[in-house]
Parts: sequence; C-alpha cells; structure tokens
Amino acid sequence: MSIKKPRHVRELDPYLQREKDRYGHALPSREFMLQILEEQGVPVNEKALQSLLGITQEEEEIFSRRISAMLREGQVMRNRKGDICVVEKLDLIKGRVQGHADGFGFLIPDDGSPDLFLSAKEMHKALHGDRVMVREIGVDRRGRKEGAIVEVLERAVTQLVGRLHTDHGILFVEAMVVPPDLKRSLGEVTARRLESAAEAFDLRAVIDPN
Repeated sequence: MSIKKPRHVRELDPYLQREKDRYGHALPSREFMLQILEEQGVPVNEKALQSLLGITQEEEEIFSRRISAMLREGQVMRNRKGDICVVEKLDLIKGRVQGHADGFGFLIPDDGSPDLFLSAKEMHKALHGDRVMVREIGVDRRGRKEGAIVEVLERAVTQLVGRLHTDHGILFVEAMVVPPDLKRSLGEVTARRLESAAEAFDLRAVIDPN
C-alpha cells in the first residue's frame, strides 16, 4: 500500500487546537485519526498509520496509548493481521452482554437498538456484563436477531476465588466465590466449568491454600 501524506498533515486536523489546549501537545485527534483511516479504504498497520499522521519517534508511545484507548472504547479494532480497522465500517455493534442461567445471552446495544440473541456457543467467549462488539448474523429458530461476538472490549469480572484441587493429574477449582452477576451468566455449573472460565477468559484465580 502506497502512503501519501501532506507535508504538514497535523494542520489539516480540525481539532488541532483542542488537542493542544487539552494535552499541551498536538497529537492527532481521534476524529482525525478515524478520518485518515477511512480515507485509506483498507485496514492499516500501526507503523503505516504513524507515517500517515507524521508521528515522530518521541510520540510513538503516547500515540500507541491513544490507539489502545480507541480499541477499548470500540472506535477501532485490529484484524487477524493486527491491522487497524474503523469499527463503523465493519457493521459491528457495541454493547454489553446480558447472560442467562440457561447458557445463552443477549447483547444490549449501546445505541439503544433492539437486543441481539447470543447462543450458548457464543457465550463461551464472554460473561455477563462484558462489553463486546458483535456482528449480526441472521435470525435464530425463534425469529430473534442473532449475533456473533467478534471482540471483547472490557471484562466485567477479572478475578475468581476458590480452592485448587487435583484429580488424576487434572487441576480444577471448587467452592468458587462467584459474584452474583456471574452466577446469573453461568447458572448451575460445575467447578470444572468455573475453572475453565478462569482460563478461557484470562481471569486471575485467587487460591485458598487451606
């Protein structure tokens, strides 16, 4: 991909003065970054985006932090190659997961649009309260709009508490202290399911040694 940029690209940022006033430094605004990404028409890797925006070596760390914030808030996402995409161009829906004790769930969109059904298979990717991005994939057998989780933006639960056991060389956790909202999501599940959840969702287990 050939990269073309004006000589003074920062001067084209309509929010340049706001960034100076707010941060004391004219880092490209989020709005301008999204505009540049949209103009490319294809996903862009971070180094190429830095070049497009005239990011200096001294600015690379703070620029990466801004990208990370935009990822967390669902303004952009990375594809499988790690390139940066504008979420609005991907027809993805941001929202919060509402789990059900029977294993399925729903996406409650941020924009107030109708809920999307999440199958039990999709709920293996997230827990109740997680903020996610979802792609609408059709309707289920009951005629409900159905979604597939593409990206987890923020975990609602990052820690589970329990007692570690071993059974024929297999480690598992029992007597988990599960937050009420997580119980709502998981329902009546086994200790192994909880241990599996801790691993799958990168949750830090606090172990009672007694």
